[in-house]
Amino acid sequence: MAASRWDPFRELASLQDRLDRMFRDIDRTRTAQNFISSQWTPPVDIFEAGDLYVIKLEVPEVDKESIDITMEGNELTVTGERKIEEGTEGEQYLRMERGYGTFTRSFSLTKTIDASGIKASIKDGILRVELPEKEEVKPKQIIIEG
Repeated sequence: MAASRWDPFRELASLQDRLDRMFRDIDRTRTAQNFISSQWTPPVDIFEAGDLYVIKLEVPEVDKESIDITMEGNELTVTGERKIEEGTEGEQYLRMERGYGTFTRSFSLTKTIDASGIKASIKDGILRVELPEKEEVKPKQIIIEG
């Protein structure tokens, strides 16, 4: 039997060819329903603006009617759903990276938030939730008399 030299790169090339074939086969059978997950997580920014705390969530293509914001105790919870576009039944997606389905984000807040003054708005796919501080925790200037 003749000895042959082992070439690790030939083995890697063979593995790559097999993986390429496998992914091509998977791509042929994909439909929009294969991509819909039951949950996704929108990215969030939290910052302070004067005497407000602001939470901004990226929720493109989510109707405001699909979003629910609740405050229970010291926890603010935002839930919603992004539905896949109607009329995509016969379309063959080549790539789908955006998540669809329901989402939930919860935030533990300090006791210094005035729950009655919380405001929320949505513009250009960004949900903005403004959380004001309670009046009694805001700094006050004391005037010296006399």
